[in-house]
Amino acid sequence: MGLADASGPRDTQALLSATQAMELRRRDYHMERPLLNQEHLEELGRWGSAPRTRQWRTWLQCSHARARALLLQHLPVLVWLPRYPVRDWLLGDLLSGMSVAIMQLPQGLAYAFLAGLPPVFGLYSSFYPVFVYFLFGTSRHISVGTFAVMSVMVGSVTESLAPQTLNDSPINETTRDADPVQVASTLSVLVGLFQVGLGLIHFGFLVTYLSEPLVRGYTTAAAVQVFVSQLKYVFGLHLSSHSGPLSLIYTVLEVCRKLPQSKVGTVVTAAVAGVVLVVVKLLNDKLQRQLPMPIPGELLMLIGATGISYGIGLRDGSEVDVVGNISAGLVPPVAPNTQLFSKLVGSAFTIAVVGFAIAISLGKIFALRHGYRVDSNQELVALGLSNLIGGIFQCFPVSCSMSRSLVQESTGGNSQVGFGCGHGCGHALPGEGGLAPAHPLPQQVAGAISSLFILLIIIKLGELFRDLPKAVLAAIVIVNLKGMLRQLSDVCSLWKANRADLLIWLVTFAATILLNMDLGLMVAVVFSLLLVVVRTQMPHYSILGQVPDTDIYRDVTEYSEAKEVPGVKVFRSSATVYFANADFYSDALKQRCGVDVDFLISQKKKLLKKREQLKLKQLQKEEKLQKQAASSKGTSVSINVNTSLEDMRSNNVEDCKVGPGDKMEDTTANGQEDSKAPDGSTLKALGLPQPDFHSLILDLGALSFVDTVCLKSLKNIFHDFREIEVEVYMAACHSPVVSQLEAGHFFDASITKKHLFASVHDAVTFALQHPRPVPDSPVSVTRL
Repeated sequence: MGLADASGPRDTQALLSATQAMELRRRDYHMERPLLNQEHLEELGRWGSAPRTRQWRTWLQCSHARARALLLQHLPVLVWLPRYPVRDWLLGDLLSGMSVAIMQLPQGLAYAFLAGLPPVFGLYSSFYPVFVYFLFGTSRHISVGTFAVMSVMVGSVTESLAPQTLNDSPINETTRDADPVQVASTLSVLVGLFQVGLGLIHFGFLVTYLSEPLVRGYTTAAAVQVFVSQLKYVFGLHLSSHSGPLSLIYTVLEVCRKLPQSKVGTVVTAAVAGVVLVVVKLLNDKLQRQLPMPIPGELLMLIGATGISYGIGLRDGSEVDVVGNISAGLVPPVAPNTQLFSKLVGSAFTIAVVGFAIAISLGKIFALRHGYRVDSNQELVALGLSNLIGGIFQCFPVSCSMSRSLVQESTGGNSQVGFGCGHGCGHALPGEGGLAPAHPLPQQVAGAISSLFILLIIIKLGELFRDLPKAVLAAIVIVNLKGMLRQLSDVCSLWKANRADLLIWLVTFAATILLNMDLGLMVAVVFSLLLVVVRTQMPHYSILGQVPDTDIYRDVTEYSEAKEVPGVKVFRSSATVYFANADFYSDALKQRCGVDVDFLISQKKKLLKKREQLKLKQLQKEEKLQKQAASSKGTSVSINVNTSLEDMRSNNVEDCKVGPGDKMEDTTANGQEDSKAPDGSTLKALGLPQPDFHSLILDLGALSFVDTVCLKSLKNIFHDFREIEVEVYMAACHSPVVSQLEAGHFFDASITKKHLFASVHDAVTFALQHPRPVPDSPVSVTRL
């Protein structure tokens, strides 16, 4: 112990000494390399355009392995179902499936009213699409089925095309319900066709144009619309149908006007149901760790309210409206009405995009939380097939629900573990041509079990809920909006985090509230894209300075130790330069350099023009004097003098000639400047102020692409600054940008790749070593 104690400090001291020595060596580390312009870099790195891969050849290849890989990619159930461990996971999936079905039953009945359809069609929409997604889906946690936002969007379509609602005509229910059901089922087929088509052509990236603030603002506004649509069931009012812009405002005004006509029994029923559901949800949140599954408050509310309604006979002449007859059994498939396609195409595309955006957003949240990947294109196909097949069986369009998905996640047991290669490593199954899924494969046994439970209710138990008060369903819908209405707090968080995202959220919310759901989404998408354009039009422009003892250059206004290199200006933009901001880039460059370039150029031209005019007047005066002197000497001498004077005049005029199209020639090369120095064409000779820098470096590292306007702007920058005797260099261009510069014929006799450097430091070093223009560069550059 004593030896150990004695050796401890020595070991520590030795370790510290080694660490200090390593730190000293690290400080002494330096690297030397030659300056690299683009030509040298291409030669050193053997740069060449990448060979074009003809992927269409791979697509057209046909083999047994490729066919199998395609089948497994688009039908994932064939991969994971044979490996499903029944003994280990079936119990957990049964519990999860029952929990989701218990929630899906009342939500299916309630959301059918949102869609303007009889409640049984909400049960159909909770069975067919869920089972289809079980076969084709890739997410393991989202619960596909009826959703409030989708239902209210469908309801707006059914009300506009089939305006007879469920409350208007109690005479013939079959005739009354036929039109809305046909519209909704045809809409579902068309939505499914859009989604499947977009998925097959790999348009899953389309949802990336729906940013998170846009989706959250849209769903919040949709929740407000859902809330307003349920007021007529809460107060027992009969409202007229409103559609189009400001329909929500008209509905609220009509509800306020008819409030004195409210039915007390309906209001009391809705209030009691709402309070009970809120209390049950609070208990579930508080006891979620102790309970194996959430308390099925909605199902208990359905059973209790139906029993009370049946016991006191609310169906017979009461002021409380009930659901009415619910047909038992399944309906045969029905072909969609193709004559409605032209009227539904716009709404169908909007619903398809919104439904997929909600589903893929939730799917990616759960996938990130549990460490697997969701294939957006396959999700689009799976959701499209769910809506397509569901529409044939008279379902309305569906998406996924956040509340049911959370229940499915929390009660899923081992269901949340995915399948890969079968060895527990999480690798994808091997395939040919990269067609096998590259992520852990999903399983949706819980979803299949919940759909089978709904099937049992449709066949046998659905008719038991005919005495259920509609006010209870309205209460269920309103209470389930709690999560979406909580998103109103995004205003405070986005105010602190990002004002631009807050603006997108507010515009989306206001447009969806004031306009219809489809018009609101269109306005939101257009506004968000325009905001992106505006933000690229106003990037951050900066003059860079060198951080002492480094080759790093940073904004001099942000880093106090960063100092400008004497005689050199380094300019940088935080965004790419293209047609929308090319003028702003040029203006900001001239402003940040501290030199009025346009004024200097115009003054230089005026002085040169004035000088040429004086020369011409002087020549004319000399010519007149020589003519008078020559008249006494003879005609031959006069002719020779006149000829020489005309030659001199033409030569002087040619020196100041301006080409067509405002094409000016720049005179910045060494030889040309030396030859013009005696003529006094420099800024100093003309008495104009000279810039305090001789070189300008454009840091183009932010450029991601180049268009024709950018090319012209860069050429004009070269011309303008060479006019005031400042040489221009470019630095840090990426290879694709260099290729586009070459394709646009940017490099020519006046601007070569010797003006383009691998880094800003290389360009600065070269500019300091060559304070005059590049020696072998030609004498002129054309302004475009």
